[in-house]
Amino acid sequence: MEDSVVSAATIAWLAFALGLVFGLIASKTNFCTLGAVSDALNIGDWNRMRMWLLAIAVAILGTTVLQLGGLLDVSKTMYAGSRLIWLSHIVGGLLFGVGMTLASGCGSKTLIRLGGGNLKSLVVFVFVGISAYMTMRGLFGAWRMGLLDSVSVTLGSGQDIPSLLAAAGPARGTALPLAAGVAAIALLALALGKREAWSTDVLAGGIGIGLVAVAGWYVSGHIGYVAEHPMTLDEAFVGTNSGRAESFSFIAPMAFSLELLMLWSDASRIVTFGIASALGVIAGSALYAVLTRSFRVEGFRDPADLGRHLLGAVLMGFGGVTAVGCTIGQGISGLSTLAVGSILTSVAIVLGCALTMKAQLWLMMREG
Repeated sequence: MEDSVVSAATIAWLAFALGLVFGLIASKTNFCTLGAVSDALNIGDWNRMRMWLLAIAVAILGTTVLQLGGLLDVSKTMYAGSRLIWLSHIVGGLLFGVGMTLASGCGSKTLIRLGGGNLKSLVVFVFVGISAYMTMRGLFGAWRMGLLDSVSVTLGSGQDIPSLLAAAGPARGTALPLAAGVAAIALLALALGKREAWSTDVLAGGIGIGLVAVAGWYVSGHIGYVAEHPMTLDEAFVGTNSGRAESFSFIAPMAFSLELLMLWSDASRIVTFGIASALGVIAGSALYAVLTRSFRVEGFRDPADLGRHLLGAVLMGFGGVTAVGCTIGQGISGLSTLAVGSILTSVAIVLGCALTMKAQLWLMMREG
């Protein structure tokens, strides 16, 4: 019976391979949520924002196909629970948006820049990991649970839109394709409605990143799913930190990566889906940088630059864990489940990012 259970190592290697593809695609197409908001806000270029929206649409469609095919149960993910911690999603998202702006990139961009030789991103990685770990199990965690997570709403069903619709009337078999279809069509119209959106980078980045997120669900939610684990006799998702189905998300995995390094001799610690996918992104970015001869070692300009990145990293770590995800974890993987919490977080991240950019511009003009 044990032979029928896929090993955690297999899940890790598959996650690493998907992360490698993610890193290559993101590096080639310059996929970046911070860049998307910056381009749209500062120069009126919406192409990278369209790329992000296309990735979300593809992820929604792919995840829906997995659900309809019986290959994934969204109710067994961290996104679709009945308890909606709405204040945590909003506050965490806002702080994450502020943090990623100060730190020159979100979690995925930090990994991509690290692979390209950016030493600033190495510092950001470490401080995001420390802050995230403190928010999960340390001092920040006490604040999170006492002040934010305690403010919640318990719904009569899962918080994903298909479950909410099914609770109101139509059967889930109807509600799921209906909700996913409407959401995907709306996003595709926004992403591809303009002629300039039909560029190679927009299409490759959006479709590629969206499919990688779907593949992540398939690996952890289907290949790694065990209905009755021989050791515990309970259902299990092999090789995930949460014990549930996971797709791409990068803030908590940074914390778990540091934990693994510090507790390496503990045989119970393993390379999980999240850790392996993060390492894969770094490897994919590094491979692209070497192949294109764009690998460059870069450090901080001055103490003020260091201070901004440290503050941003701490805010990203706290905000990412509090909001249960980042621009990828909530902004693509979470949104692919059509969860209300993911929608709140994604909107809050963009808002926090935009407000911080406006504040930075105002300060620059004032100093000038």
